[in-house]
Amino acid sequence: MRSCEVNAKRRQARLRPLHLAIASLATLIAAADGADATDRRSATSVESIESRAAGEPVMAIVSLHQQRITVYDANGWILRAPVSSGQPGRETPAGIFSVIQKEADHYSNLYDDAYMPDMQRITWSGIALHGGALPGYPASHGCVRLPYDFAARLFDLTQLGLRVIVAPNDVAPVEIAHPVLSLSRPGAAALAAARTAEADQAASKAEQARLAAGVASRVATQAMVAVRVAENLKFRAEAQLAAAETALGAAVSAEAKEQAERDKAQAAGRIAELQVQLDSAKAELQPKLDAVTTAREAAAVAEAARAAAAEAARQVARALEPVSVLISRKTQRLYVRQAFEPILESPVTILDADRPIGTHIFTAVQRTNGEADLRWNVVSLSDGSPHVAAAEPPGRGRGGHGRDAEPTPADPASAKNALDRIVIPQDVLDRIAGLKRDGVRSIRFGIPKSACF
Repeated sequence: MRSCEVNAKRRQARLRPLHLAIASLATLIAAADGADATDRRSATSVESIESRAAGEPVMAIVSLHQQRITVYDANGWILRAPVSSGQPGRETPAGIFSVIQKEADHYSNLYDDAYMPDMQRITWSGIALHGGALPGYPASHGCVRLPYDFAARLFDLTQLGLRVIVAPNDVAPVEIAHPVLSLSRPGAAALAAARTAEADQAASKAEQARLAAGVASRVATQAMVAVRVAENLKFRAEAQLAAAETALGAAVSAEAKEQAERDKAQAAGRIAELQVQLDSAKAELQPKLDAVTTAREAAAVAEAARAAAAEAARQVARALEPVSVLISRKTQRLYVRQAFEPILESPVTILDADRPIGTHIFTAVQRTNGEADLRWNVVSLSDGSPHVAAAEPPGRGRGGHGRDAEPTPADPASAKNALDRIVIPQDVLDRIAGLKRDGVRSIRFGIPKSACF
């Protein structure tokens, strides 16, 4: 099974999505029927924006009623396609999610090893977007099936953390401005680029130092050969000298003694000659051994610098990971998580807490005024009332009405009112703003039991 790869083909020097979701306690649950089999011709109707160049996706909205997915960039929709959501009894849950895992070749561990190509998981309980058959009505076991070619295309465009909104009806983002949404992080991208460049440079230096240490070691090894040869030859000469001395002691005749004397003198001379050769070889070897020690120490220092630079780059990259700020109307508390890990918890005040506040997802989609300001949009879902949350998709017995209907724009007034009703302690706002200055990529508000962690 291939591990997830975050595609870089369309990575641009743009602001990564920032999301802010304010959610009521009511969980959105959508009941799914079937769609008219006679409308199956629309199962292959994939649309893409042609009036402008498409940007990087910032969110995807799945409409259970219209059985359609719409992908948005900073300036509006860029892709649309039909889907097949969960069949009756296995309905796809509505709510606010994120892509938490990607696998190009995925086989289900729940449903007979079923092939689910270009899988993008949005819950750990088994809900995902993936390529699959679209009969024209809700037919899956809970996942959102996409046309195969569209699923592959979307897989290549998205990154982990992409916001996926599963809504009872089709909704669309609209632009919004509010004081709470004034957080910014100028310079974060430049800092990340600088740290990455430093890490790359340190890695290059570490590699060069490692190679230099290898070269020094090979040179020292070659110099060691001359020392070993001289030592072996001297050892043999010493053995010959010992043999000559033994022969001299055992010699009886004058001729034998004379020969032993000559052998002894020759061995002694050879030993002296080899000693000079050995001393010279050792003298040549020592600087090379010193060079090896120096090179290895330099390589160790360079490796430590590489590791430190890589860690600094990783920390900056982690600082760019999404920060989710979830506010519970029930507990009157705020929960902050970064990269899905808890980093802060604080009490908050929600004015008129007994009154529904709705679910609103705020997304910072583009920088304006240089890097000083952010342009935001908002998607508003229902307030959790049953008659809205249980909106039914077109079924096989009711025709395919509604699939071609335009999405309903969010109500900025309702979203602004929701922001007005939340009172966050100033020190908490300062800490969140500090995170933004440090370069976090997104901020999201929602209910604690939501699947957007």
